[in-house]
Amino acid sequence: MTETPGHLKPFVLSPIELKPERTGTTDLYLPAGDGPFPAVVIVHGGPLPPDLRPTPRDWPVYQGYGSLLASLGLATALVDHRLYVLPQPDGVVLDYPTAAEDVTDAVTAVRTDPRVDGDRVVVWFFSGGGLLSADWLRRQPGWLRGIALSYPALAPLPGWPVDPRFRPVEAVAETGPTPAPIVLTRVGLESEPIAASVAQFLAAAADAGVPVEIIDVPNGHHSFDVLDHTDESREAVRQMATRVEQLLN
Repeated sequence: MTETPGHLKPFVLSPIELKPERTGTTDLYLPAGDGPFPAVVIVHGGPLPPDLRPTPRDWPVYQGYGSLLASLGLATALVDHRLYVLPQPDGVVLDYPTAAEDVTDAVTAVRTDPRVDGDRVVVWFFSGGGLLSADWLRRQPGWLRGIALSYPALAPLPGWPVDPRFRPVEAVAETGPTPAPIVLTRVGLESEPIAASVAQFLAAAADAGVPVEIIDVPNGHHSFDVLDHTDESREAVRQMATRVEQLLN
């Protein structure tokens, strides 16, 4: 019997499943009732092979987050951004610039949807997608009510050829005088390189006077929200979702 790949395992919670609206590369989960609703844009991890199927918006974990957040009254967009590993004759390219454009385009499309309150948006980054938060740490538009980070890579990992633009450890020091709140889920059983990047980010944020709220999952692995079906994991997901809801209301 073939084991289910980690990214296709069930979400740790069981929210009522909603069917999203699919437009291009974005799925939009809408709450019941009349809007406009505050919004969350979920930025999946990577880098991934270009031919990987199903794509992240069809993974149980992100579908779970979409349904969960919509149940809290938040319009939730899942974007299949193109954070690909692209083989080249002399190595590989990690296509963070293209993924960043995709995320910006998705945020713009969500904000201009008449069912969405474009002045209340959180962008939520997962895993290797965490490097894409650098632009938003620097940009800080007034409608950005918060940045959420789940088991994020916040500095390029060893062997990752990444443009210096995508370095959240440096970007957090460039945040403006009134930074959007940052909420970060940190797992105790993280890989050493990612754990080191989180520690560097927290130190840089502290030096810059940028507060970061941490939700710890001491016994959690990277991708604990599908790998560790425990009460601790379920509570951490609920806490993060509730905190995002509070940032938007």
